[in-house]
Amino acid sequence: MSQGLHLSQRMAMSQILAPQLQQSLALLQAPTLELRAMVEQELQMNPVLEDVSSTELSQQEKDDGEGEELSETFDPTEPPPDLASEPTVDKPSPEQVDDWQAEFERLAQIDQDWREHFSESGATTRASSEDEERRQFMFDSLTAATSLQADLMEQLHLSDLSADKRSIAEMIIGNIDDYGYLKASVDELSFSTNIPTDLILGVLRTIQTFDPPGVGARDLRECLMLQLERAERRECLEYTIIRDYFDALGRRRLPEMAKALGRTLGEIQQSLVRIAHLEPRPGREFLPDNHSYIVPEVFVQKEGEDFVVTNNTEHLPHLRISNAYKDLMAQAGSSNEVREYIREKIKAGKFLIKSIHQRQQTILNIAKEIVNRQGEFMENGVASLRPMTMVEVAMVVGVHETTVSRAVSGKYIQTPQGIFEMKYFFTSGIQTSTGSTVSNASVKELIEGFVKSESPRHPLSDEEIVKTLEAQGIMIARRTVAKYRSELNILPSHLRRAY
Repeated sequence: MSQGLHLSQRMAMSQILAPQLQQSLALLQAPTLELRAMVEQELQMNPVLEDVSSTELSQQEKDDGEGEELSETFDPTEPPPDLASEPTVDKPSPEQVDDWQAEFERLAQIDQDWREHFSESGATTRASSEDEERRQFMFDSLTAATSLQADLMEQLHLSDLSADKRSIAEMIIGNIDDYGYLKASVDELSFSTNIPTDLILGVLRTIQTFDPPGVGARDLRECLMLQLERAERRECLEYTIIRDYFDALGRRRLPEMAKALGRTLGEIQQSLVRIAHLEPRPGREFLPDNHSYIVPEVFVQKEGEDFVVTNNTEHLPHLRISNAYKDLMAQAGSSNEVREYIREKIKAGKFLIKSIHQRQQTILNIAKEIVNRQGEFMENGVASLRPMTMVEVAMVVGVHETTVSRAVSGKYIQTPQGIFEMKYFFTSGIQTSTGSTVSNASVKELIEGFVKSESPRHPLSDEEIVKTLEAQGIMIARRTVAKYRSELNILPSHLRRAY
C-alpha cells in the first residue's frame, strides 16, 4: 500500500455549547461590575434593548400597560418570571403580521410623546456656560501619576552628567524595574552595548544618589546599604550587619552575629528593629494604585431571629424592549427582511433579560442555602464555620455542581461578620475526637491565634501546635499544621524567636 496524504469525509457526533448557552453561562459567572459592562456592550449591539431608570419604567407602564410583550422589562428589584414556562419570541402568525403596522403606529405616537418630554426636561436642566467652564477646568486640573522611570529621567536632566554619560544613564534607567532595582547586571549591559564596565558602573553610582534612597540597587543587601549611606550611618551596627552578616541575618542567627561582633543579643535585636524600618522596595511610592473595589452580590441582614438574604440590585441595569425600532420599520417599509431582523433582535433581547433574571435567582438561592447552613458563622464568626461542599448546596438548590462553582466565582457576600468571598464558605472538614467535624478555616484561625499569643522568646513549634489542637479535640498531622502555617504566611518557630 502506497503511503501519502489523502482527503476523506466522515460523520461524527459531538457536543458543543450553543451561543445562547455560552452567553447565559458568561452572565452567571460575571461579577456585578463585569455584568454591567457586558450589558452595556449588548445595548450597543442590539438596537431594540434600552436601559431605563425606575422612574421611566413606572411612567412607561402607565402609558403602555403592564404585561405587554413589546414592553417587557428587567427590573432587578422585582422577582424573576417563570423562566421554564415562559417562551421566547416565536414566529408571529399571519394575523399578527398583518397587525404589525397598526402596532407600530401606536408606538410611534408614544415614542413621539417621550421625545417631547425628554427635550423639555433636557432644556430645563442644561448647564450654563459658566458651569461648563468650571467642569472643564476641573478635568484640565487632573494630574496623572508619575512613574519611577519618569522621575529618574527628570532628575537625570537636572544632573551635571555629560551628554555621553547621559545616554548611558538613560539605558540604565530603562533597565530599572518598578520596585527600583536594576534587573540587568553591569556585565550584561556592557556586553550588549560594548561600553566599558567601569564607565557603566560609574554612571550607576551617580543614579544611586537619586531619590528615592536605594534606587538602582542590584539586590536587597545593596539597597539597604545605600539607604544607610544616604543617612550617613556607615559606622553604625546595622550597616556592619548588612554588609558582613547578611546571610546570617536572613536566617536570624542572632547568637552567631552577637558572638562575631562582640555585642549582646539585646543590641543585635535592637539593630534588627532599626533595619526593619528601611524600605526594601524604593519604588513602592511610584507604583500605581491598583486597589480593586468589591461590590457584594448579596446582602445578609438579621431581622429578629432570622437572617434575610437579598440581592444587590444597585448596579444592575433596568432593561426593556425598546419601541424605537419602529423608526427602522418606517424607513425600510414593512418588508419581510426588516420584520425578520427585528424579530431576531427581540428574541436575543428577551433571552438576555431572562438570563439576567435566572442569574439573580440562582445566586440568591445559593446564598440562602449558604446562610441556612452557616447560621452559627453569621452569629459568632469564623470559629463557628462549618464544613460545606458545592455538591451539598447543588443538591438542595437543584442545579449542577459546576453551576454552583460558576455562580460563586468572584462573587462576594456581605454578612454581619463582614464581607467574604462566597467561595470562602466551601471548606473541607477535619475530624474531632467527639466525631464531629470543623472547618479548616476555623483551624487556621486557631493556629493564627496561638502564634499571636505565644511568647516571643519561646515560639510554638509545629509539634507543640499539634498537641495544643489535640487538647481541644482536633486531630491533625504536623505536616498539615506546617501547610496551614505556610498559607497564613507565618514563619517557622526558629525564625519567629526573639532573643
